[in-house]
Amino acid sequence: MTTRRTFLTQAAAGTAALALPLPAFAQQAAPSVLAKQEVNVTSRYQPGEIVIVPGAYFLYYVTAPGRALRYGIAVAKPGWGWKGTATIRRKVEWPTWRPTDEMIDGNPSTYGKYKGNDERMPGGPGNPLGARAMYLYQGGKDTYIRIHGTTEPRSIGRAASSGCFRMLNENVIDLYNQVPIGTRVTVL
Repeated sequence: MTTRRTFLTQAAAGTAALALPLPAFAQQAAPSVLAKQEVNVTSRYQPGEIVIVPGAYFLYYVTAPGRALRYGIAVAKPGWGWKGTATIRRKVEWPTWRPTDEMIDGNPSTYGKYKGNDERMPGGPGNPLGARAMYLYQGGKDTYIRIHGTTEPRSIGRAASSGCFRMLNENVIDLYNQVPIGTRVTVL
């Protein structure tokens, strides 16, 4: 069920930004982070646009002028984050997955079997990308950043990924069904 909540906007570093109280997280994400919610947003963002606020662990899909659906997300671990504007150029149900070269080099005990080959984990319930993935491109090039589901729902509301934005599988399916190829994504 979607609930209505309002949040304020403020200028940050000369740019209008979404101003949210940063949620307090203990061992698990608060229920409000996990639930999809309908919220007010600044009119700076246009319907059909996705805005991600990593510091607040939220992704916003703007549905109408001043309105958005808010989803809790997991974000990149410190040093792995990405900011900017991109476009969804590819969408995949039950995507295959291969760790990036940086992930392989950084964690050879877990990902070493992928070094030097193009082996991919098949899509399905055990795949780290979960039920759906949306691929972000910038200037026609793959950023290797994804908005995707997860096999680790406890990671929502945390800095846990290697750069991607994780969502609960039910939430990523909901978002995936609403956004077309070409959707603009802004990561603040």
